[in-house]
Amino acid sequence: MKIESFEQIESWKEARKLVQNVYAISRDRRDFGFKDQIQRASISVMSNIAEGFDRGSNKEFIQFLVIARGSVSEVKSLAYAGLDVGYFTPVLFETTVKNCTELSSMINGFIRYLKNSDRKC
Repeated sequence: MKIESFEQIESWKEARKLVQNVYAISRDRRDFGFKDQIQRASISVMSNIAEGFDRGSNKEFIQFLVIARGSVSEVKSLAYAGLDVGYFTPVLFETTVKNCTELSSMINGFIRYLKNSDRKC
């Protein structure tokens, strides 16, 4: 099946869920530096997947997916910081880290697919 729009990409859908979770977790946070950083990192994931999709080649798309994967790692790292300073409960932390790990795996799989594909989605 050919992917016609970035909204059909499973890793983008999962990144969207990550944004929703991060915003829900950080909604009442008064540490605006932390809140801003984790929210921006989560939005970066889905934005880079979308932007990469509309680039002209698989090579460019892969570059954006690598950036998205880096942003996933940033969210994951910030979750550790959030746990350490008491912003995240252990349950919220585990949920966030699990979501990040799964999303990173999805992006890695998509990168492998694109590296072996002669056509763009």
